[in-house]
Order: sequence, then C-alpha cells, then structure tokens
Amino acid sequence: MKESLVVLKNVSKIYQMGEVEVPALKNVSIEVKKGDFVALIGASGSGKSTAMNLIGCLDLPTQGTILLKNQDITKLSESNLSALRGKTIGFIFQQYNLIQTMSAFENVILPLELQEVPDDEAKKRAKKVLDIVGLTDKSHHLPTQLSGGQQQRVSIARALVGDPEIILADEPTGALDSVTGTKVLDLLHKLWKEEGKTIIMVTHDLHLANYAHTKIELKDGEVLRIISNDIKVKK
Repeated sequence: MKESLVVLKNVSKIYQMGEVEVPALKNVSIEVKKGDFVALIGASGSGKSTAMNLIGCLDLPTQGTILLKNQDITKLSESNLSALRGKTIGFIFQQYNLIQTMSAFENVILPLELQEVPDDEAKKRAKKVLDIVGLTDKSHHLPTQLSGGQQQRVSIARALVGDPEIILADEPTGALDSVTGTKVLDLLHKLWKEEGKTIIMVTHDLHLANYAHTKIELKDGEVLRIISNDIKVKK
C-alpha cells in the first residue's frame, strides 16, 4: 500500500473578519497518497485556495489535524516546519514569481543557495532540471526575454530543483493561453508518470483537471465528492 504524504483529518479553517467569523473549510478530510496526481477543483469561494495553503503548510487549521509525512504540522516549531516544507514540497504559482533581474538559471538555483547546497552540486541540479523542462538553451535569459509558457517552465524547474516529493501547483496555467497551458500540463503529467512526483494541482478548469488521476471537488468549504481514476468513491 502506498504511503500517505498528506492527510487532513476533520480540518476546519475560520477567518476572523472584524467581528464576523468566516468559515473557509468545514470538517474536511483529504488523503494524498505518494505517486498520485490530484486536482483540487471547485468554483471561486469553494475553499480550494484555503485547502492548498493548508496542504502546503503555509497556514495552520483552526481545528483538526494535518499530517505531512506523518508529522503533525501544528506541533512543529516554525523552523522545523519550514525545513520539512522546504524538503518535501515544491511550489508552482500562477504568476511564476520569478525575480526579474535574475536569469532563468539564477532563479532556479536560488533555493539551493538559500539551503547552502555546495556550488558544484547546486549547478549540476539546476542544469538537470532546466533540461527536464526543455530550457537548457534559455538558461541565461532574463524572465522578460521569455514567453509566459517558458517563464512557467522556469518556475517548474525551480520547484523541482530541491527534489521534493510533492509538486503543489496553484492554477499553473491561469496566466497562459490554452495551447501553452496544455504544454505545461503535459509537462506536469510527464513529471508524474516518468519522474514519480506526487502532483497536487488547484484549478477551476475541469478540462485541466482531467489530467489528474484523482479529483477532489470542494463546494462551500466542504468536500462534495472524490473521483479516483474515473471511479466515484465518495459523495
């Protein structure tokens, strides 16, 4: 049986807006197995962005338990949580979040420099992931010299360079045209199939969600249904 990398148990998240409490998630239970490709889907306001922040350990639940690699994130110090997140999760954002004054190569190698990985090892890994995303010939280009699709591939390489087990992609094609978006999804699918990465993708686009093996649909902060490998397993 495959290990569970991320588990949410009866998780609720309530935001305080002045004197008003706004429930973003209500008693949600989700399990992500190693080697799965999961799409979190739902309309605006469904709670998928909140779920992504919690799965990515960028926020803590109001109630319930979140396990990342069998470690309860609510019981970790900020430094230990940051270290676990950094080793386990690679993030891909809708807006790329590249540093405009740095080349593609420099953007990709930056996380390794922050982790104080030795220079030779860092350069080797950065070159490898740029090759995986097909941008070896663009490694010295600035983001402004790259197309949107190429910039997103740089951000994917940056997410991969630390060799994380989980790739967490937030609307990864949201800023791209449909043709370029399909190419980015093809790349994520390849990383899942050929590199063995666990992919968790947040999207409102049902067409893109079809790339995933497991679809988790949220509505009004609750899990509406989970569809795994085209078989409905929960409603």
